[in-house]
Amino acid sequence: MELRFSDITAPRPDRDTLAARYEALNAALAAAPEVTLREWDALRREVDGWMALAHLRFAQDTTDAEAKAEREYADALAPVVQGHETAMKRRVLAEVDLALVAEICGAHTPALWRCDITTFAPEIAADLEEEAKLSARYTALLAGAKLRVGGEEVNLSGLAPHAEHPDRERRHEAEAARWGFFAQHGEELDAIYDQLVKLRHGMARKLGDESFTALAYRRMRRLDYGPAEVARYREEIVARVVPLVAELLEARRAAHGWDRLRFWDEALIDPAGNPKPLGDHDALLAAAQAMFDGMDKRLGTFFRGMAAGGFLDLKNRPGKAGGGFCTSFPSQGAPFIFANFNGTHHDIGVFTHEMGHAFQCWQSRALPGIDQLWPGMESAEIHSMGLEFLTHPGIHHLVGEDAAERFRRMHLISSLAFLPYGACVDHFQHEVYANPDATPAERHAIWQRLERLYMPWTDYGDLAYPAKGGRWQAKQHIYNAPFYYIDYALALCCAMQFWQRSRRDAAAALEAYVALCGRGGSLPFSGLVDSAGLASPFAPGALAGVVEEARAVLA
Repeated sequence: MELRFSDITAPRPDRDTLAARYEALNAALAAAPEVTLREWDALRREVDGWMALAHLRFAQDTTDAEAKAEREYADALAPVVQGHETAMKRRVLAEVDLALVAEICGAHTPALWRCDITTFAPEIAADLEEEAKLSARYTALLAGAKLRVGGEEVNLSGLAPHAEHPDRERRHEAEAARWGFFAQHGEELDAIYDQLVKLRHGMARKLGDESFTALAYRRMRRLDYGPAEVARYREEIVARVVPLVAELLEARRAAHGWDRLRFWDEALIDPAGNPKPLGDHDALLAAAQAMFDGMDKRLGTFFRGMAAGGFLDLKNRPGKAGGGFCTSFPSQGAPFIFANFNGTHHDIGVFTHEMGHAFQCWQSRALPGIDQLWPGMESAEIHSMGLEFLTHPGIHHLVGEDAAERFRRMHLISSLAFLPYGACVDHFQHEVYANPDATPAERHAIWQRLERLYMPWTDYGDLAYPAKGGRWQAKQHIYNAPFYYIDYALALCCAMQFWQRSRRDAAAALEAYVALCGRGGSLPFSGLVDSAGLASPFAPGALAGVVEEARAVLA
C-alpha cells in the first residue's frame, strides 16, 4: 500500500452536476450498456469517497464549523444521490442483460439492487435529510461532554481508564460522572430519539411498510434472514450464554470479597487489573507492526502501508466524535481507521477490530462493482471480531509476556459478556419500532424489562439514571444506525469459531480468514459463512460448541 491519505481527494458534487451526469448515463445505457455500467460504477465510487471524507472530517472535529457545514451539505445531498442511484438500479434491472450486470458489477449485485430499490422514494427524501441532521445532533452532543474524574477533565471516551480502575471508588466516580451527563441531557436525548423513531416509522409507512422494522432490515441489505431468525438467536444467547456470564460474574464477586457486584464493577474483569497496552500511541503502533509481521506477511505489509500513508487517526482529543470505525475511499480502494485511544485494553480491542475491517476492504478492493467491496455488516463484523481473536497468539507484543494470557482470558470473558448486551440492544429496538408512539418513559421501561431478561445481574446501586432504564441512550448505534447491533452478536458466533480453530491450527485458521476477507460482499451472509466452513448463528445450538470450550478454558 503506497497511497497517502493526504493525496485522497474527490470533487465536491452538486445537484446540477449530478443530474447532468446521470442524464448522460441514462441516454447512453441502451446503446452502450457495458461502458455505461462501468462509468456509473466510477461515479458512485467518486461520490462515496467524497461522502466518506465529509463524514470523517466532521468526526475528527465536531466543533469545526467548516467540517460541520460540509457534513450538513453531504447529509442534504445524500437523498438526492440515493434518488439517482435508485432510478438507475431500477432501470438496469429492467432493461440490461443480467449476465452483463453480473460480469461488470458482481453476481450478487442484482439481488442487492432489488432490495435497494424498495428502500427509497422521492417522498422520503426530506425525511432522510432530517434523519441525518438528528443523528449529527446526537453525535455532537455526546462528543461535547466534559467530565471531571480523578482530578482531570475527560470526554466520554476518556472515561475508560477510570471506569476500569482497580480502585472501586474511582470506578464509581467514573460511572457517576458518565450517568450524570446523561441525566443532565436526558430530556434532549429522549426528544432526539422520539423524533427519530417517528420519522423512521413515517418513512416506512410512505414506502408501504407496516412498521420501520421491515424497512430497516432492507436498508441493512439482510437478504437471507429476518426478525424471526434473529429472535431465535437471541433465545440461544439467553439459554446458553446468560448462565455462563452470570457464573463468571459471581466468581468475580467472590474473588474480590464484595457483598454485591455493582454495575461499576463489571468493567474490572481481571482481579490483578485489566492488562493495558505496554506504551503510548506510538509504542502501540510499533508493537502492532511486530505482531502483524509475525502473523502473516500480507497483514504486516498492509499495516505498514496504513501507518506510513496516514490512514490512522487513533488519538483521543477534545471535540472528536466518540467510538471507532473504519471508512473507505472506493476509487482508491483505501480504508481509514478512526478510534479514540485512552490507555486501556480497549485501545487494543478497537484497533484490532477496525484493522479487521480495513484488511477486508483492502483484500476485496479488486472485486467487480462497488457493491461487492463491503459485505453486509453482520458479515463485515466477522472480519473485525475474527481478527481480534486471531491476534491472541501474538498479543504479547502489545501487553507483554506476563500479561498475555491474562489479556486473552479477559478478551474471551468480555466477548461472552457482550452477547447478552448486544441481544438486549437488538430486542429493545424491535419493541421500540413496533410501538412508535410509546412515550420516553415507556421506552425506558421497555429497556428495564429486557435488561432483567438478558442481564439479570445488573445492579446500578445509586446510579439513578441507568437504574430508571436510561442506559441505552449511551449506545450510538441505537440512534445513528438502527438495528445495526445484533450484527456484532451474529458475527461473534462466527469469530469465536475462528478462535476455536486457531487454538488447534493458527496458520490454517488465518488462511481461512484471509480467504473470507477476499470474498468481500460477493455473497449474502449465509453464503459467506458457508464459504468459510462456519456454522450459521441461526442453526440450532450454534453457540453450544464455543460456549462449552470457553467454559473449559475459563474454568
